[in-house]
This record gives sequence, structure tokens and C-alpha cells, in this order.
Amino acid sequence: MALITLVQLTIVALFTPMVASSEVQHIKKTNMVFYMQDWGTGPNPTAISVAGRNLTSSTITSFGTIIAIDDAVTEGLDRKSNELGRARGIYVTSALDASEVHLLFSVLFTNEKYNESTLEIQGSDRANLKQREVSVVSGTGLFRYAKGYAVLETAYIDLPNLNAAIKFNVTVRHP
Repeated sequence: MALITLVQLTIVALFTPMVASSEVQHIKKTNMVFYMQDWGTGPNPTAISVAGRNLTSSTITSFGTIIAIDDAVTEGLDRKSNELGRARGIYVTSALDASEVHLLFSVLFTNEKYNESTLEIQGSDRANLKQREVSVVSGTGLFRYAKGYAVLETAYIDLPNLNAAIKFNVTVRHP
């Protein structure tokens, strides 16, 4: 009988998380809306093909194309609206029919409210859908340990010139 009690106590101890009182944190929920200004042409392109099956003609509409980005993140749809930060990273045309791109980038905030904080965005962007969802997998600064999601909507597209503005409606939970 004493052996069973000892085994039960050992199992409970192994599977019960130990949290020091100094580690208990209140979880916050932050919602924000911003626009990613993704411009592949013009005097200052912010999205360029860096690899693909045929680099000289690889575009977002070609399977296997990797695009490096340093896109402005703005408050509004207008490209000249207040800049909140930059979206830096890559996306890859990951579907044979070019209907999806896989996003992998950081949003580095430079505005006063979230200055120097980041959100890490990752997921499959099914661009042919009106709304689609990707993951917020982490963050830094005010968003350290963030988890959440972003609902994307194409607010503006000029496919022949490879220019777009994508609306992000982001919800994250963080300490």
C-alpha cells in the first residue's frame, strides 16, 4: 500500500508543472491592423526575386520562386500613410499552380508604441481566397513569447507590375 502511494506521489510530482510565484504572468491580448506594402516594381522595389527555376523571369506566379522582402508596414492602405515598421524576410511560391506562397518574415516595429518589438509571421498564404489566415509564431520586445494569428486580405493588387498591399488583422496573446 505504501509503495502504491509512493508511486502515485512520484507520478503526480513528475507531471505537475512547478511555477515559481515570480514566473506567474498575466496574458495580454493585442489586436492590430496594418498594411504590408509589397512593391516589385518602380524606383524603390521592396520585393525582389532572389531564386527560382529561371531567375531572369521568375516571379510570384512561378512555382519555386523565392522573393526577399523589406516591405513598409503602414497604418493605412495608402503607401504614404504612417509607417509602423518593416516586414523583412522571404516568401516562396510553394504551390505548383502558384496559388499559394509560404510566408516567413519578421515585422519589425519602429513606431513609438511598439518600437523595436517584432512579430514572427509564418504560414501558407492562399492568395486566391478573399481572406486567409497565417500564424504568428513568436515575437520579441513587448511581444516576447507571442502566439496568435493574422487574417490577411488583399487590399490592392497590380499583378502585371507585381505590386500589392495586403491588410493584416493580427491577434496575439503575450505576457
